[in-house]
Amino acid sequence: MNKQAVLDQFLAVLNAELASLTRAAQSSFAAATDSDSKAENKYDTRTLEASYVARGQAQRVAELQEAVRAFGALSGNEFESGAAITLGALVSLEMPEERAHYFLGPFAGGTEILHEGKEIVVITPASALGQKLISRRAGDAVALRPGVTAKVIAVK
Repeated sequence: MNKQAVLDQFLAVLNAELASLTRAAQSSFAAATDSDSKAENKYDTRTLEASYVARGQAQRVAELQEAVRAFGALSGNEFESGAAITLGALVSLEMPEERAHYFLGPFAGGTEILHEGKEIVVITPASALGQKLISRRAGDAVALRPGVTAKVIAVK
């Protein structure tokens, strides 16, 4: 797997999500401030609800902008042989019945891509798996849950 290509693909996914959410946030803001959205009586909460949606979407846009900046700052250079897992690592784990691939990113945990026929998922250092992987090296065993252990087979 080419780490820079993986990083570029994650950036493309985040940028597409950011563009879509920005359009939705602008639309929500327009709906919240539209003169037709005025309350018709004291029980009409249309404007209030629209403003809550617009605010939530604006916050999500800000989070995605930060994620795009953080992913853009990561290096696509591969780690040296024997390097410990840190932020920006592309990690492959071998489990009893499958291989799993993860990218240790600063944000956007759970974001998935399909690269060269392999699913790669972003995990963050704050996640349970991220905490277990930090500082591990290729060849190390990682206890995923009671009775299930994975082996780190690659760190790029």
